[in-house]
Amino acid sequence: MQIHGVHHLHGAQSVQGPHRMRAAETAAPADTWLGVDRVDLSPEAEMVGRVHDLPDIRMDRVAQIRAEIAAGVYESADKLDVAVGRLLDEMSY
Repeated sequence: MQIHGVHHLHGAQSVQGPHRMRAAETAAPADTWLGVDRVDLSPEAEMVGRVHDLPDIRMDRVAQIRAEIAAGVYESADKLDVAVGRLLDEMSY
């Protein structure tokens, strides 16, 4: 049925009208690969993935460092050099 506005209503049309039968296409076998899936991860996604590899928080070590900071003996030139070196290594990736 075709509807052209409010006043133009046509009845049912023949099935043989504009429709044509096409031969069924041959389906590819189920075991045939038509392509290869690929996943590309952004650098940000890779960094988030590395978070799961981080060790758990060692609360005994945190308590020890807090006590050293409170006592004023934690900071030293050697520790600062190590910390800056590690920070630069992380930034270079």
